[in-house]
Amino acid sequence: MRKVKEILRLTYENGLSRRQVAQSVALARATITDYLRRFEASGLTWPAAAALDDATLERRLFPSACPDPVPQRPEPDWATVHRELRRKGVTLMLLWQEYKARDPEGYQYSWFCDAYRAWAGRRDLVMRQTHRAGETLFVDYAGQTVPVIDRTTGEMRQAQVFVAVLGASNYTYAEASWSQGLPDWIQAHVRAFAFLGGVPECLVPDNLKAGVTQPHRYEPDLNPTYQELAAHYGTAILPARVRRPKDKAKVEAGVLLVERWILAALRHQMFFSLSELNRAIRTLLTRLNTRPFRKLPGSRQALFETLDRPALRPLPDAPYVYAEWRKARVHIDYHVEVDRHYYSVPYQLVKHAIEIRLTAHTVECFFQGNRVASHVRAHLPGRHTTLPEHMPTAHRQYAEWTPERLVRWAEKSGPATAALIQRLLERRTHPQQGFRSALGIMRLGKSYGADRLEAACARALELGALSYRSLESILRQGLDRTPVTAPEEAPATPAEHEHLRGADYYH
Repeated sequence: MRKVKEILRLTYENGLSRRQVAQSVALARATITDYLRRFEASGLTWPAAAALDDATLERRLFPSACPDPVPQRPEPDWATVHRELRRKGVTLMLLWQEYKARDPEGYQYSWFCDAYRAWAGRRDLVMRQTHRAGETLFVDYAGQTVPVIDRTTGEMRQAQVFVAVLGASNYTYAEASWSQGLPDWIQAHVRAFAFLGGVPECLVPDNLKAGVTQPHRYEPDLNPTYQELAAHYGTAILPARVRRPKDKAKVEAGVLLVERWILAALRHQMFFSLSELNRAIRTLLTRLNTRPFRKLPGSRQALFETLDRPALRPLPDAPYVYAEWRKARVHIDYHVEVDRHYYSVPYQLVKHAIEIRLTAHTVECFFQGNRVASHVRAHLPGRHTTLPEHMPTAHRQYAEWTPERLVRWAEKSGPATAALIQRLLERRTHPQQGFRSALGIMRLGKSYGADRLEAACARALELGALSYRSLESILRQGLDRTPVTAPEEAPATPAEHEHLRGADYYH
């Protein structure tokens, strides 16, 4: 503030020199000289000037400081400017150039910017934020829940309310779900995109566990399913910072509006199903979106049609199919467990950590980002789903054998061989336990010939010596060469008979 009166008083009443006055009021001597010159040019006298107020005295001494009468220049429509700024690529410079093209006598750029910011500063907090059309969708859950009654049991459950708000138009979506868990969170996004008829450039969620598994200021760890949803729709996820509500002020205001204009209006109604509640929410949601703004022209619906809808990205051909991601380590039997069922992966991945993607109908296994196995989802606990190509060669060959195939192969040597193999397998609790013995018996035919093997099997069936070792002993001792019906054949001694029976081999 200029010290005009004090300078005049010290000069005309106290008779101080200009140097002394400058020292007293801590101003430059050139400034004192300028003030006194202006006073003399104004026609005022002292002490008459002392009776004037500071503003009047200043206007008389500094007429150039007094603002000129405001010229009748056209003033921009600030609401239109505010709305146009939300479009992609639109800047204040572009809008000012368009304004000057329409009104060449209009204000200059600096005044245009200052006047707009002053106008925007008088709006509420939400309206001051500028979001590009189709850029951001803010998502969150309302703090208020809605009771839903089960008609059969009378049990009351609290339904959660999901809210999504577009940044540019404030266009709002809301729906009720049973929980804030991952399946409901993902499906709410799918239905929100369908409601909007397009996809925004980015999503701004709160740090809900279903969306962000590990909050972090700079690199939050996103839930894999949520990240897959974003990839399917071609959008990005930018979680709000922890305890920074201004990062998602749009949805905070949207939640407040949903609670006031929808949930409060439903407080006296009783709902007996989630679908019934959502029908009521959808009716009031339409009313909220078509309700006129108080401080701006138009409504959320009107702004959405003109701003956001044209800028949204198109929906993919098919909606996202919900899938869960899990981590597992491959067991030594090259299977991984999913809900107590076991699925095979390539045996080379034994003891490696893999990722598993689960849908309602499929189980997909990924290693280092590459899919290595895919199965139809099964729900039989304790059972195995195994693909032959996942097995080692030795296991694959062994798995190709069945009791029926072994018996058919044994029939090529003769009926006695087939009968022996059949009885050998039947004696085991699990036929697979006799596969190795049966294969060993068939291999004896290569060493001794098919005829001797058939004869040895007939002798073993008579003696009840149903094992590989017994049959091998018969062949090695040549007992198969003596016909079992020959009268001159001496009966087997008790020791020999006991030796053949004791040679039974279980593997």
